[in-house]
Amino acid sequence: MKVIVDKDLCIGCGLCANDAPDVFEMQGDKAVTKVSEVPADKADSCNTAATNCPVQAIKCE
Repeated sequence: MKVIVDKDLCIGCGLCANDAPDVFEMQGDKAVTKVSEVPADKADSCNTAATNCPVQAIKCE
């Protein structure tokens, strides 16, 4: 699975980095992905992060 953070929508709340620290990290006031492909064992936490994002800035494909 691939994951994309829309930096224009991201408000930097940090929930994604808390929900999926192996996939997301904060750089300044924006979230970024740490991996280009989400490992299968991290897919659930990545989907949780996308669901919990208050501005829907995370897309899982």
